[in-house]
Amino acid sequence: MDDSTGDLRDRPNFCSRLCTSLSQRYQLLLDQWTPYVTGRWVATVAFALIYLLRIVYAQGFYIVTYALGIYHLNLFIAFLTPKMDPALELDSDDEGGPSLPTKTNEEFRPFMRRLPEFKFWYSATKGIVIAFFCTFFEVFNVPVFWPILVMYFFVLFFLTMKRQIRHMIKYRYIPFTTGKPRMRGKEDTGAVVQGQ
Repeated sequence: MDDSTGDLRDRPNFCSRLCTSLSQRYQLLLDQWTPYVTGRWVATVAFALIYLLRIVYAQGFYIVTYALGIYHLNLFIAFLTPKMDPALELDSDDEGGPSLPTKTNEEFRPFMRRLPEFKFWYSATKGIVIAFFCTFFEVFNVPVFWPILVMYFFVLFFLTMKRQIRHMIKYRYIPFTTGKPRMRGKEDTGAVVQGQ
């Protein structure tokens, strides 16, 4: 048997190599965008505004916009929630697990989100892209009375945020770093102590 036929079977086909190459380039692009938090969010907000202009121009696709709003609300709630929910830890029998500090003399543990900022941005942007894509297909243009959807979304938003804020107050955590005191170590002034 010829070894050249064995090499052909071991090599990935053209489609597999193309998909791998495209996914690697896409991941490289995401990795390059990671440090630019403000730029990423500005681009996402700009794209959301373009999407809203598309909705106003089309005078339809309100159900798609409603679904996008609910999806973004779920992402936002996951962004505000700690990775390890203290409510679940108090109910469990395992008391040795990690918890948020409740006293000033307890060890400082940074707030870890259930949904990190980058994944929040990425998922929100993907949701806008998919919703924008759906606006080009008439099958998604379901006729609804849009003021009811808007009212229902705001009621859902306020009830969900009220519950989330109560959770934050009850378990004493703040999901944002602005305004929090920062721990500082000894500062090295670089001066040499004389006489020693």
